[in-house]
Amino acid sequence: LRRVMGESSYKNMRASGMDDVIFSGSGTRPARNTAEVTLFLDNSDRSAPSAFNDADELQVSRRIEREAGSLYRINGKEARAKDVQLLFADQSTGARSPSMVGQGRIGELIQAKPQARRALLEEAAGISGLHTRRHEAELRLKAAEQNLERLDDVVGELESQIESLKRQARQASRFKNLSADIRKAEATLLHLRWTLAKTQEGEARSALAIATALVGDRAAAQMAAARVQGIGAHRLPELRDAEAAAAAAFQRLSIAKTQIEEEAGRIRARQLELDRRLQQLDGDIVREERMVRDNADILERLAAEEAALNTENAGAADREASTRAAVEQAASTLAASEAKLAGLTAERAEAAASRNQIERTLRDTAERRDRFARQLADVDRELSDIASRVAGLPDPAEKQVLVEQALALLEETEAAAIAAEQAVAEARTAESAARPPVQDAKAELARIETEARTLAKILNAASGDLFPSVLEQISVERGYETALGAALGEDLDVPLDRSAPVHWGQSEVQPGDAALPEGIKSLASV
Repeated sequence: LRRVMGESSYKNMRASGMDDVIFSGSGTRPARNTAEVTLFLDNSDRSAPSAFNDADELQVSRRIEREAGSLYRINGKEARAKDVQLLFADQSTGARSPSMVGQGRIGELIQAKPQARRALLEEAAGISGLHTRRHEAELRLKAAEQNLERLDDVVGELESQIESLKRQARQASRFKNLSADIRKAEATLLHLRWTLAKTQEGEARSALAIATALVGDRAAAQMAAARVQGIGAHRLPELRDAEAAAAAAFQRLSIAKTQIEEEAGRIRARQLELDRRLQQLDGDIVREERMVRDNADILERLAAEEAALNTENAGAADREASTRAAVEQAASTLAASEAKLAGLTAERAEAAASRNQIERTLRDTAERRDRFARQLADVDRELSDIASRVAGLPDPAEKQVLVEQALALLEETEAAAIAAEQAVAEARTAESAARPPVQDAKAELARIETEARTLAKILNAASGDLFPSVLEQISVERGYETALGAALGEDLDVPLDRSAPVHWGQSEVQPGDAALPEGIKSLASV
């Protein structure tokens, strides 16, 4: 009972330590690490303190754990040892109450001193709890007096600190004003530097664009010159070969044409001669045939006369002799005529053979003439084609002029190509030289823009009266204050007024913006 009522001295419980109340084990049961005692009190009359006066029964328990201390509970709720002691003191009992009888307790009461007897009487009168509370109140009052004394010292120290803080506030205000002036001056300087950097960047970009355009023009000129050079170099041998081939073909065809014309002249002369001889032979044959017919007529007439003479039996010797002489003369004439006729016939046969040969020769000549005519026509067509091609070709002098112009253009192109390469090299050198200043200007521009935004925030913070910050114009649901402060940070001082140098604005969701994770709210919806 004493232990559950709040006894803190193990000597009063005749033990060597508070852990002695824990079962240390036996031969048949193991040792325990805890010990707990629960005391049930009747509270039907509601005489317990107001904090525990809501039940008809009070449960006071004390649980002790080995080498860990004790734990008090009243109606299952943790309580202090002092609360348990006050609970029993209000009921004029307790761990050290005289009503708790122990060994030597009666002798102790008989030999008790007046102060101990007073405690006995106070407990019998039921005011021991008040005495305990009074003692506790006195301790609290003493502690409050000590706190008041310390508070006076603290107030004096705070007053001295307030004076120091006032001086520091004045210095801070002056420093703030000077800092604002310095920031404005720095902002102006940075703006000037930013403007200068933008100007230098524009000049560098213009120079780079001019150099790039110059490089493109020179490259185009070089390509055009190379193309013209290639065309000239490619067509010049072809033109020379075509000219040589045309000249050789023209010379060859001219010689062939001359030979064909000479052969045609000889053939025409031979044909005329043969025609003349044929006409002469035809005349001779006609004349000889006429003579043969005349001789035949004469022979027939002589034969008729001879027959007439024979029938008439002309007996005159003279007439017979003359007749015979005429007959002989006619026979000799006939023989001569026949011989001449045979010669003429042979000559005619020879002439016919010659004529046939001449006709064959004429046919061959005609065929050759036709073949040569066809060849001549082909040659004429080839000559016409060559003439047209030659006419299409420039004159040698003009070709020479074109060649000279092509060579001059080639030299100019090579010079332009060299100049273009030099310009490209110069442009690349200029670009390489202009790139670091451009990069430095970009870096300086980024730094100046960052400083400008920072200065704008500072200026906005300095002009809080003119542009109230967003912190003064928004309300946040309970529980989101820390999250909002962590999310916005220094931007809490930025105003909502659009006329401020830096201000908050609501932006629309862009098509390329990433979607928020599921369950995450945007700041605009808070």
